Amino acid sequence: MIHNRSLGDRLFNYCNIFLMGLLAFSCLYPIWYALCLSISDKAAANSGLVTFYPIGFTLQSYKEIMKDIMFFNSFWISIQRTVLGTGVTLLLLIVMAYPLSKSKREFRPRDGIMWIVIFCMLFNGGTIPWYITVRNYHLIDSIWALVLGGSLPVFNLILMVNFFRSIPRDLEEAAVVDGAGPWKILFMVVVPCSIPVLATIVLFTGVYHWNEFFQGLVLTTSEKHYPLQTYIQQLVVNIQASTLSQDQIENLFKLSNKSLNAAKVFIAMIPMLLVYPFLQRYFISGIMLGAVKE
Repeated sequence: MIHNRSLGDRLFNYCNIFLMGLLAFSCLYPIWYALCLSISDKAAANSGLVTFYPIGFTLQSYKEIMKDIMFFNSFWISIQRTVLGTGVTLLLLIVMAYPLSKSKREFRPRDGIMWIVIFCMLFNGGTIPWYITVRNYHLIDSIWALVLGGSLPVFNLILMVNFFRSIPRDLEEAAVVDGAGPWKILFMVVVPCSIPVLATIVLFTGVYHWNEFFQGLVLTTSEKHYPLQTYIQQLVVNIQASTLSQDQIENLFKLSNKSLNAAKVFIAMIPMLLVYPFLQRYFISGIMLGAVKE
């Protein structure tokens, strides 16, 4: 079928294309700029000449990163934190959202628990009580302080509760007839039907744990326990000539703080850029189905 488009329709489409292109550029340019800055020489990086392309191409920053044990140690800590944090959060959300998705007749404390959860989302205790609590549990300077610090995000809990409510009750009734108990129904029926919202929460939680730096700054007392983003936030090139060889001094004088930090930031972005495309197709459906209460 052929549609005759008016001048106003065409102008509207052109404006949409322009705005979407501008939005895409604003999202992609910081990544491209970090890459260009990381492979530019010291003079161009320090003088602010790098904009849309690298100047004085060099891989010196990446060569130095390969020698930085602290960077890879922090990288490994962030991987552990993201994997453990996402797994713990997902498990807690599933076992908490399932009973809260039931009616008050099936789970009588539902309304009281939901009020407590909403209250905690709107009015948190603050940084100092949070720090004291973590310290009293003797979790300071451990991976579990980073994992458990934000392991029950209320917004994600609400998404999952509403998604569980949208699952047809006939499936659970059929499982009960077949002799399944609550745990078997949850993990054999409800969870397999909830892939969109689970993938969305995995994406939210994984990005949060990977990008979060403040908890690492507050809850760790030594640099060797810093997660990657905390390490990057503290970055600076320190040149101590008394402890370096002549070749090392020459290499460091070729480096710029800006180009070296940009290289580390760019490497830190790669894991999320690789994971996101695999979860993106679930993102819209998970948000829409979990955000609307039926």
